[in-house]
Amino acid sequence: MSTAATNNTAAKSAPLAALTPEERAARKASKKANKAAAVAARRPAHSESRLAQVLVAPIISEKATMAAEKHNQVLFQVMRDATKPEIKAAVELMFKVSVDSVQTVQHKGKVKRTAKSNGRRDHVKKAYVCLAAGEELNFSGEGA
Repeated sequence: MSTAATNNTAAKSAPLAALTPEERAARKASKKANKAAAVAARRPAHSESRLAQVLVAPIISEKATMAAEKHNQVLFQVMRDATKPEIKAAVELMFKVSVDSVQTVQHKGKVKRTAKSNGRRDHVKKAYVCLAAGEELNFSGEGA
């Protein structure tokens, strides 16, 4: 083994206290870059066909209007297995707006009785999508 290779492995295995501040910073930066690359590799890419199915319908109600006026949020009914990153990517892709955050709510369907049998309404997942400052979505068709 050459002396250069020996010095390189010795520098990697040396304790942090024995390193100079520049060597410590270099080691820390390389670890951070490796970790970021590993996280990016684990993150699944969202396919456009999946994102097109995530948003089921916008929710237009008095509560949704209040959320839009007060908190710059838009409400959507989404697929029950949709994740927050998928919802964010779908809204950004379809409406060309930037999204700050996404909160989700799972509503269980009510049990309803019809004639002699019991039934259940569908379970619903809602997404409260908080838009970035200055961004706006308008479903009413008014204005521009």
